[in-house]
Amino acid sequence: MYSYTLIPVPIPHSSIRAVTVYCSSSRHVDRVYFDAAVQLGHAIAFNNWKLVYGGNDLGLMGALANAARDAGGEVIGVTPRLLVDQGAADAKCDELIVTETMRQRKEILEDRGDAFIALPGGLGTLEEIFEIIVGRLLGCHAKPIVLLNIAGFYDPLLAMLDHATEQRFIKPAARQLFFVAKSVEEGIFHLLATAATPAAASVSAQVD
Repeated sequence: MYSYTLIPVPIPHSSIRAVTVYCSSSRHVDRVYFDAAVQLGHAIAFNNWKLVYGGNDLGLMGALANAARDAGGEVIGVTPRLLVDQGAADAKCDELIVTETMRQRKEILEDRGDAFIALPGGLGTLEEIFEIIVGRLLGCHAKPIVLLNIAGFYDPLLAMLDHATEQRFIKPAARQLFFVAKSVEEGIFHLLATAATPAAASVSAQVD
């Protein structure tokens, strides 16, 4: 059994209705990441938010969606037809959106979420969350973004961003585009705290 902690709702009126979560479909990652996915699924449902995610029933994706359902939450999956054809789609979703391309999938994941959370993940997760971060940088949206740095997973990535900042490829203000949380609880409370006072839409920073 996975362990989790239900997170209370300190703010009764939140502008967040749905949270898009990016995460891995790998079955072979350490248990600590599965535990975090389950805790996050429960927390999203407990806060009366819809879960929007990649629509597959494998790995952290499956653990996340099942946990949200177990807690009575609504689950919206968005997956490309090629993964449906491979049998990876989560048929238990309250709403399963099947796209023809990966680009369409990413567009819907962005549009349907009022906030974004990235669990530890691989190339797909990194590509997706960086597109969301750059979108906020360019003023395309002002939605909160959280990196869940479970077990220090994102420490090397954050060090790389610091290095790029030191080398003047990224302006220091770009660090304000996203929040790094060491736990699910910290990430959820950040979303609750920022929901009523959204940050500025963009930060003047270089992206190249």
